[in-house]
Order: sequence, then structure tokens, then C-alpha cells
Amino acid sequence: MKITSIETRRLRLPLAPPFHAAWDPDPRVHFDATLVHVHTDDGVTGTASGDTMDGFAAFEHLFIGTDPLALSVHARTLETISFHAGRYWPLEAALWDLAGRAIGAPVATLLGGAVDRLPVYASLGELRSPDRRADDARALAQDGFRAVKVRLAADRIAEGLSVVAAIRDAVGDAMEIMVDLNQWWRMAGDIARSLDPQAARRVIEALAEHGVLWVEEPVAGADLDGMRMLRHQTGTRIAGGEMARSFDELRRALDHDALDVLQPDVVLSLGVSGARTIGDLALRRNRWFTPHTWTNGIGLLANLHVCCGIGGGPFLEYPYDPPGWTPARRDFMLAAPVMVDADGCLAVGEGAGLGFELDGEAVAHYTVGAAG
Repeated sequence: MKITSIETRRLRLPLAPPFHAAWDPDPRVHFDATLVHVHTDDGVTGTASGDTMDGFAAFEHLFIGTDPLALSVHARTLETISFHAGRYWPLEAALWDLAGRAIGAPVATLLGGAVDRLPVYASLGELRSPDRRADDARALAQDGFRAVKVRLAADRIAEGLSVVAAIRDAVGDAMEIMVDLNQWWRMAGDIARSLDPQAARRVIEALAEHGVLWVEEPVAGADLDGMRMLRHQTGTRIAGGEMARSFDELRRALDHDALDVLQPDVVLSLGVSGARTIGDLALRRNRWFTPHTWTNGIGLLANLHVCCGIGGGPFLEYPYDPPGWTPARRDFMLAAPVMVDADGCLAVGEGAGLGFELDGEAVAHYTVGAAG
């Protein structure tokens, strides 16, 4: 079997009303998704989605005519490309989808099949008032969610602490609470300084009064000493790594004792193979592996399969913040959105590959051109 072509397609879903992502200063009036299709001479196609794939056409020749099942070779090739250009990890996820479809097995099974389902946490994306978030948390608990993650803005810390307190008062011990400070990386053009370790420590100590499970990205990603200090001095778990540029970046964080929870997103950071390896290392060192999943339903499934394959957890991120962010918006290209069951879990299922089907009409309707 040989790769005959790689097709990239850009989709755009208008968002009305806009989605006000906490980490982005500009309201999002549309949601873009790039589909990557890997076609073979045997008629088997693998598909994935995640990062934009902008500029990939210059490197497509490195894969055409090769064996799609040479997954380690392709992962190493993508690592070399990421040094010079963009994050093209959706291609590797598409190759794993192809391998699963060719064999007739879920990707999670190919990766080890440690578990077939995981509890999820509702990952909230907007900044809202304490009263509103208390109502949101009650609704999530009624829907079966066992955990929730909220964002805190670095310039609105007092308000954020009030939000966490309101959620804890609303749900008691019925849900775990995670907090994301989003200081590891920046959106393009955002040059604001990150929190320093002393300021982050004051925030984490205040959050500890509400029994948070972890605090995510409290300082810049390069500040490994700061993260290690925060772990040791506060006793609160520190999480991060969703946008790490390389395997070695997260390996250094692990070696430096800087993280309790490693969160590489396999369609944005490290890829399936790299995330699986760092996840195995984390688990062997008694750390947690629970990937970031904020792309779309296909990216969510790719991370679910990797996490289930190696037995990560204890939760998987599930982007969900209605009415601004719903499964219907997030998964607009799928025949059916990825939904949580009544127990607050996501299951791998029995479908081959990543286990999804596209909505052909939606894909055709929202296509705005080829990526790259």
C-alpha cells in the first residue's frame, strides 16, 4: 500500500453569536477546521483534523509514494519539518486513522488498548460572572459531568477566584475543579508578560482553599524552575504542555520535576507517537497524562484514543461551554457530534480508526478552499 495523494480542505463555520474565548482578546466570529485526507492505492483513506496545515504543500512530497503504515518514519519526518515550519501533526493522526481502518481496529487498540472509556471534565472557555458559573456548574453536575475546568484572566484574578468559590459552593464535593491560567503560551501578537512565580503562588494558595485538582499553566512554559517551585511550595498539582513545540520540551519539564499533569494535544503538539511516548514516561514516573483537546471533534477523538491506549487520565478534556461552545459547533463537520454518556464518560467505541464519520453535506457547505 502506498500514499497516492494528501488532500487538505479548509472549512469555516460562522459563529453568531460570537464565541468569547478567554485566551483570545478578539471575539471569534467564525470557527475554522482543516481536514486532512490521506489517500492510498488500495482505496483506504485516513482522515484527521487539528492545526491549520498552512504551508504543508511544500513538504507533501516527503510522504507521497511511501508506505502509510511506516508510522514511526512519518512521525520522525514530521518532527524535522516542525523545526523549520508549522505543526503538521494532523497528518500523523490521519495516518493512524488510516492504519486502524485498514486493519479494522480502533486506534486505541493499536496503541495498547489499556482502557476503552474515560471520565471527562467540562472545559469551559469563556469568562463569566460567579453567579452564572455557579448555575453552569449545577447544570453540568446534573448532566453527569464529574469535573469542570474554568479559565482565570491574569488581569482579573479577584473575579476569577470568586468564580471558583461560587462553583465550589454550588456543587460541593460532587465535582472536581481545575483552573487554567493560560500563561504557558500567547496568541500571535499578544506580548503581555506572564505571571511571575510569586504572583502565581498567591493565586494558587487562594485556589487551594477551594480544593482545586490542578492549576494549569500558571507561568510561562520556559520557567521550569518556577513551576517546580510552585509544585513544591503550594502542594497543588501543576499542569501544562498543550502547545509544547517538541518532545524534548516536555521531557525536560518532566526531568525538571516541573509538572504533575502532562497535556500535549496530539493534533497540535508532539503528535500521536510523541504524545504516547511522553505519556508512558509520565505514567511510569507516577504523573498524570491527560491531553488538551481544544480543536474539534476529530481532534478530541484522536486524543481520546491515545489517552485510552496507554491508560491515561484520570480525566480527559471535553470542550463544552454552552451556549457559546456546544458539541454542534465544535463538531460541525461530523455526522454525529462526540457526546458524553450519562456517567460523564467518553468511550472509544468499536469503530475502526478514530471511529468517526464525516457529514458530507456539511463538509461541502462549509468548505472555503484548500488549506495551505
